[in-house]
Amino acid sequence: MSRPTRPDPATEALPPSKPASTDLSALLEQLSRLGLDFAAEALPGLLGRAVKEDLGPPALLGRLLAGELERREERRVRTSLKLSGLPTGQTLANFDFAFQPAVERSKLEALATCGWLRERQGLLILGPPGVGKTHLAVSLGVRAVECGFSVAFFRLEELLHAMRKDVEVPPTRLKGKKSMKAGLVIIDEVGFETFTREEANLFFRLVSYRYQRGSLCITSNKAIKDWPEMLAGDEVITAAILDRLLHACHVLNIRGRSYRLRDLEENLKGGP
Repeated sequence: MSRPTRPDPATEALPPSKPASTDLSALLEQLSRLGLDFAAEALPGLLGRAVKEDLGPPALLGRLLAGELERREERRVRTSLKLSGLPTGQTLANFDFAFQPAVERSKLEALATCGWLRERQGLLILGPPGVGKTHLAVSLGVRAVECGFSVAFFRLEELLHAMRKDVEVPPTRLKGKKSMKAGLVIIDEVGFETFTREEANLFFRLVSYRYQRGSLCITSNKAIKDWPEMLAGDEVITAAILDRLLHACHVLNIRGRSYRLRDLEENLKGGP
């Protein structure tokens, strides 16, 4: 005597299937309700192309989803760049390597892979004013955003102003600040003004907290040997800062002509 067949538990709880809607307007509404705005916008046109190109359902769905993912990525990058505070218009593509041969293109291309960010390493870009330090830092910040990292860009004066407001707050309570939590923090224009002792301590606090937690990129017109004088003449705190900064750190030393002086020379040549 055969046993009665028992229903499959995996399908027993499923509700009865409903016939799929073939009404285009209903499909578009469902896509919009799911937040697939690009797919909803592109579907009518893709259906027409599917007929002309004899695309099967998998190919049609693949194109629809690829377009949706691409649009979402573009929106993510655009929003992240806006939140980062990075200046606009400076990329590796428009950096003049021919004018600044001291900058190794291969080294920049290696940094642009963002491997150093995955390892939470640091980057110092050193050189006199006008040689392209900020341009390179911003360019790498843009690449970091494109690779999925959060970025926060500060000019030193702005950062110190913000940190002074939190001087009495313990670092553990500042974890939500952009300067603490971003995957990459870029600090620009370090060295134009001498730090006060309080500022040197605040700078150390930031460097110490971020050590092996996230990457720092610093641009400076001061050579490493001049940092004690820059940091309120305090050799002890300078040593503590540099010990953390230079561990697993990439250093770019740029020695070349100033872009701003070049532009000034060209303007003078083209004068009346």
